[in-house]
Amino acid sequence: MKRPFAAALTLCALATSMAWAQSTAPAATAEPTDPKATEQWEPVPKIVTPGAQDSAPPSDAIALFDGHDLSQWEASKDHSPAHWNVHDGVMTVDKTTGNIQTKRHFRSYQLHLEWRVPKDITGEGQARGNSGVFLASTGPGDEGYEVQILDSWKNTTYVNGQAASIYKQAPPLANAMRPPGEWQTYDVVWTAPVFAADGTLKSPAYVTLFHNGVLVQNHTQLAGETFYIGKPRYKPYDAAPIKLQAHGDHSQPISFRNIWVRPLD
Repeated sequence: MKRPFAAALTLCALATSMAWAQSTAPAATAEPTDPKATEQWEPVPKIVTPGAQDSAPPSDAIALFDGHDLSQWEASKDHSPAHWNVHDGVMTVDKTTGNIQTKRHFRSYQLHLEWRVPKDITGEGQARGNSGVFLASTGPGDEGYEVQILDSWKNTTYVNGQAASIYKQAPPLANAMRPPGEWQTYDVVWTAPVFAADGTLKSPAYVTLFHNGVLVQNHTQLAGETFYIGKPRYKPYDAAPIKLQAHGDHSQPISFRNIWVRPLD
């Protein structure tokens, strides 16, 4: 049996503890009764007029290739005028002149482009209509962040090298390839990496990609730039051109049409 003094001391401590707990408990939040309390009125989104079809450029897009000329492009190796072949509203890779890139530099953006491998394409694996779109070109050669272009219609290769892969990093979620001779569509949302003043990475790059309307890269985080040999890694840059690859394989060259971009920052 506790002594009276000890019992009183215990009761006093218990009461103090309960009072402290009550004083520190969060106050109940009253549910709003006015629907206007959760309405946002500013800032008002800008008006963007969509194209007549989903593939047509909206009113705020920059036309990179509209079927007429290569005035928006230059040779990656020396910044001279681009000399790929323009014919019948399309441009076709000229492997003798090398990669081409946009004259303008971009950070994050939305990109639309359409590409086609010849109907009579030959070869297999990576030697079957190989090209690529570098979402940020950081050098004159094959440096940057590459989405693979390849004929993946009944063509077996390593999965992080097939069409719509982030080359050597991330296979596509599905193979949405149409047969050779038909036009393929890429719709890309590119979130550029951010670097600190000392060159260290603050936030990585991300890619969302629809191939022929099918989601194949879902906000995929990149581990760095594309390398044919070795692990991907980052190197700092600010803004960069978009590059199209003139791959050195011997299969028939790729054609492009209807390329436009919407800067997002």
